[in-house]
Amino acid sequence: MTRRIAVVGAGMAAARFAERFQAFGGDAEVTLYGAEPRAPYNRVLLADVLTGRYAADDLTLPSGDARLRTGCEVSALDTVAHTLRLADGAHVPYDELVLATGAEPVLPEGAGVARTLRPADGGHVPYDEPAQATGVGLVAGRALRPGSAHVVRTAGDFERLAAAAARAQHAAVIGGGVLGVSVARALASRGLPVTIVHQAAHLVERDLDGPAGELLRGVLAGLGVEVRTGSTVRAVHADGHVELSDGRTLDADLVVAACGVRPRTALARAAGLPVRTGVVVDDRLSCAPDVYAIGDCAEHRDRTHGTAGPAWEQADVLAARLSGAAPDAAYGGSRPYARLSAGPLEYAAFGDPAAEEGGLDVLRIADATRGSYKKLVLRGDRIAGAVLFGDLTTVGALARAYERDEIVPADPFHLLTSSPSAY
Repeated sequence: MTRRIAVVGAGMAAARFAERFQAFGGDAEVTLYGAEPRAPYNRVLLADVLTGRYAADDLTLPSGDARLRTGCEVSALDTVAHTLRLADGAHVPYDELVLATGAEPVLPEGAGVARTLRPADGGHVPYDEPAQATGVGLVAGRALRPGSAHVVRTAGDFERLAAAAARAQHAAVIGGGVLGVSVARALASRGLPVTIVHQAAHLVERDLDGPAGELLRGVLAGLGVEVRTGSTVRAVHADGHVELSDGRTLDADLVVAACGVRPRTALARAAGLPVRTGVVVDDRLSCAPDVYAIGDCAEHRDRTHGTAGPAWEQADVLAARLSGAAPDAAYGGSRPYARLSAGPLEYAAFGDPAAEEGGLDVLRIADATRGSYKKLVLRGDRIAGAVLFGDLTTVGALARAYERDEIVPADPFHLLTSSPSAY
């Protein structure tokens, strides 16, 4: 009998696993079950669907010779009987199961949403667990009602947002993390005035420190984006007013909730698999016999990532294991690395760029005339963190030194100023 590998989810991690499994010479029937009606696509580039640079269908990713079942939602797992239950009631057997269910949006308190989010088991999503939120509070213990705020996670979300933006006069984006900033920049590129509302003291606080966050605010201002930090949204009203926590209001006929994500774990939890923040996996990326988890839904060594790089690294390791190309392959974790290149917005961040205590050395270079800022955080002779904003000339050399945990030169200042060819 042909070996059957079922992959629940058809996103970036799932596509990468399927493509690499074939490349490694794996011998099995791999099936991707995706709730969305389209083939796997590059979610990282979705903001450019708003700018018009791409159509959603331009972002399709290769998935080898895997069988794609799009518009096919998995409603339950039976890891003892090795079967999936589909939303249409069908039961499908598998030999090995890969969970690549991704993440779901975190919603802000008080804001309605344009569509009701439902997990695979069909119930409303209660936003009452710890989440990777950026700049907003969470709604505790209840599902959010439909309303006037758009959630942006899928290609369909961005297509609906693009249609709404064509009719809008002013947009408000709730959340100033990387997604909120990307969406705000894209909407502004259409000539739409935009206001970002962000709870933290500066933008993209998970990647940037204060000075870099302020430079980002300045670049956005030049694009027509106003930024209100230290503020949260209390309510989104049907008349187009957005009520803020400080008592002020915004007139916005288009509201976007871009408040971060949390691992999508409803299926795993209902099946009795280990779940904390994400589906808990070991170095083999296993959470139960013949069951694995990769990508945004996976929690490895007490950490979830929520970015494409670690998801692809996990997919590569699991594909090598299950294909037999490297049956002892193990995932040792991924080092934090974030990069944004969106028009005039460019930055890269490694490690914990805000860390400046505990015997760490910090080097900074700022050029106000060029709008660039560079920061290097050293722990002894190793890179503990870095921020490059506006000038990414040395990003390649820094990234390699950080990812390989290399000893830095005697004069580390040159890591921020020399060309990549110097290393």
